[in-house]
Amino acid sequence: MIHLTGPVITGTGIHPEAWIVGGRITYVKPEGTPSQTIGGTALPGLMDVHCHIGLGSDIFVDRETALAQARTVLDSGVTLARDLGTPGDMTWIDTEEDVPTIIHCGRHIARPKRYLRGIAREIEPAELPQVVAEEARAASGWVKLVGDWIDRSGGADSDLAPLWPREILVEAVQAAHENGAKVAVHTFATETIDDLLVAGVDDIEHGTGMTSDQMTEVAKRGILVTPTANQVATFIDIANHAGTKYPVYGKRMREMYENRKEHMAAMADAGISLLMGSDSGSTLGFGTLPTELLTCIDAGIPAETVIAAASWEGRARLGFDALPEGGVADLVVYAEDPRTNPEVLLNPTAVVLGGRVR
Repeated sequence: MIHLTGPVITGTGIHPEAWIVGGRITYVKPEGTPSQTIGGTALPGLMDVHCHIGLGSDIFVDRETALAQARTVLDSGVTLARDLGTPGDMTWIDTEEDVPTIIHCGRHIARPKRYLRGIAREIEPAELPQVVAEEARAASGWVKLVGDWIDRSGGADSDLAPLWPREILVEAVQAAHENGAKVAVHTFATETIDDLLVAGVDDIEHGTGMTSDQMTEVAKRGILVTPTANQVATFIDIANHAGTKYPVYGKRMREMYENRKEHMAAMADAGISLLMGSDSGSTLGFGTLPTELLTCIDAGIPAETVIAAASWEGRARLGFDALPEGGVADLVVYAEDPRTNPEVLLNPTAVVLGGRVR
């Protein structure tokens, strides 16, 4: 038995204290003496909805490296992760100990030469509905599409451009839904958003090109959005790399970098249902969700909104509970309430997975 001295924040309220018995949480004091006491503010384990466990500089990493990635994620306070695309099958990790619960999305789906090399399942537009259906059946509830990327065929005028014709995208989203999956879409460009709205996608990743009117519509429809603030902070590097070869593209990426804080704050002000994701893998390190949350707060999203989106509200938005009576004890404990002192996110007092202290 473990005694949490509390407070304990859940999806329905705040409890002064709690106990973990047999791997499950209870708010009714049980008989007996606790074998361990943990002090501090406890909340449902963090959720990183945009990470790529299994992805690295060598594209698809070996098992030992993937396990190390997953355990680094867990140590940061994340007990639930959505793997938004890896180049190979990662379902084997579900039977390993001391790793977060992982929602698998299979591979990114993109067009040839329209995404990072070696990562995506590259297809032509006409194939999209069938491929989405295949990935939906193999995944655990989500499919990942690349919605836009630089089209280098225009030479110096090259810029971000949508990958899929609207009518094909509509068919693809319908195929995903018919096969029990929701659709998350990578998008930077303004031009892509209206097509995503028409198609009825469930989740927008990055969303850096959304106008205020588009934000209003996204909020109205309850479409989830993950800002990926740490990734957007790298746009200045992308802009500099574009240089004189792709000046139009570079200018757009630079402008999105410069406006990133105002843009993210506007998402929250519009009432969008936010999720929190680190985009870890390849260029960004694992276990960085805490710094992602701090970056979102620094951008002007209220701390309580950010913490809730990373914990109890985010879990609910993806269909997971948040420490109900008798629920699995997946939680993280901090010395202080992170809503009032977000810096504590960097140093969890304890991470508990399935009732076991990490």
